[in-house]
Amino acid sequence: MTITDTPEVTREQEREAIASVPTGLFIGGEWRTTRATMPVDDPSTGEHLVEVSDADPDEAAAALDAAVAAQAEWAQVPPRERSEILTRARELMLADVDRLALIMTLEMGKPLAEAKGEVAYAAEFFRWFAEEAVRIDGGFMTAPAGGSRFLVAKQPVGPCILITPWNFPMAMGTRKIGPAIAAGCTSVIKPAAETPLSTLALADILVQAGLPAGVVNVVTTSKSDDVMRPMILDPRSRKISFTGSTPVGKHLLELAAKTVMRTSMELGGNAPFLVFDDADLDVAVEGAMAAKMRNIGQACTAANRILVQRPVAEEFARRLGERMGALPMGRGVEDGVVVGPLVNQKAVDKVDELVRDALDRGATAQLGGAPADRDGYFYPATVLTGVPAEAEMGSAEIFGPVAAITEFDTEEEAIALANDTPFGLISYVFTQGLDRGLRVSEALEAGMVGLNQGVVSNPAAPFGGIKESGVGREGGFTGIDEFLETKYIGVRMA
Repeated sequence: MTITDTPEVTREQEREAIASVPTGLFIGGEWRTTRATMPVDDPSTGEHLVEVSDADPDEAAAALDAAVAAQAEWAQVPPRERSEILTRARELMLADVDRLALIMTLEMGKPLAEAKGEVAYAAEFFRWFAEEAVRIDGGFMTAPAGGSRFLVAKQPVGPCILITPWNFPMAMGTRKIGPAIAAGCTSVIKPAAETPLSTLALADILVQAGLPAGVVNVVTTSKSDDVMRPMILDPRSRKISFTGSTPVGKHLLELAAKTVMRTSMELGGNAPFLVFDDADLDVAVEGAMAAKMRNIGQACTAANRILVQRPVAEEFARRLGERMGALPMGRGVEDGVVVGPLVNQKAVDKVDELVRDALDRGATAQLGGAPADRDGYFYPATVLTGVPAEAEMGSAEIFGPVAAITEFDTEEEAIALANDTPFGLISYVFTQGLDRGLRVSEALEAGMVGLNQGVVSNPAAPFGGIKESGVGREGGFTGIDEFLETKYIGVRMA
């Protein structure tokens, strides 16, 4: 079976998948239950799936204690052994793709075919960092004035706090856990309250892969600030890696500053998607579908502002509307579904508020434009044309299947509109002119640019933004450096 196959899923298979996931905290290699629990719901129906442990600060402190206790020994484990654990974990994930994808679909709603793709993508982070684990290097040089030698060594930063979002619950887990393991760091990971099951299933796979007790610990909680604050302020925690909203990231940076903790922050986006009049419109529409509809538009990399040069704007909107209008909507487990539910009612309300604001300001709904009248948290695929730059969705992440199209006249105007945001995660550029493509890509204020392509995420590439979109990079050759300290040793030569 390929990862894109989506056979009919029965209710019994759904129940079996949920029942297969441990629901306790994972601390020091053991599963622990708690007095308090929190619910996990299916966003496609609003129905209750299961209860998982809801940690308090003392239970989270026990997880940090376990990570601290395991750090010294884990740092001494040979890189090849760390690499082989990650390789085994990847193999176990790929062998279990159907179950893992079903768990993900049930807890966050994305279509099953897309969830299978995420499992494969997540597994690739383990492969990449398995390869990086054995390539951690240092340096040796003679002092320029002579008389001594410089040795440079790379060492694990120490116990890490990893906080993952709900929209890519498994891939964001492996993107953080992978380099931590490869570098020789222990960790405590806290998944989003909406989607804890994928992370708990991932922890179970790491146990099967032979990961020693205490190296990775999982804390699920509905009281994020109360539980995480003491761990972040604890001087034994030496790094925090967070993916989520910019306001929360700023709060965590303030806490991390108390102990001058190493930080990696992948925060909000407001991605401009530029289509010039010399673009191949077939390629541009295909790119827009990928950049807009991946994960039902619930991605920090989603095309938020689609800026199209006036001569091709009408034709581009027509083609995009035809494509988006043909997408089936329903539960992610149903065969052929592309538009699943949003994560909760709050998400639906936010999208609807942004759409109504744009319509009130003069935009036209070419497709959709209102919440779906059905159970679950659904918002249909929507295309808006004539969206003024001052509309709220021009400055706020839409996080839903809404394509907002704004026209422009000149290249300079397009660049100015694209950069008119405090965010700088990713931008997209579609043009057949090489000079223009490079010129605009260099002028855009973003950590990443997709030139004639709507997806740039890859484990082998450095992922991250500038301005209020974050600090540091995940993936690529730089990804493991975020979990390593550089030590300089000066050696006197007689």
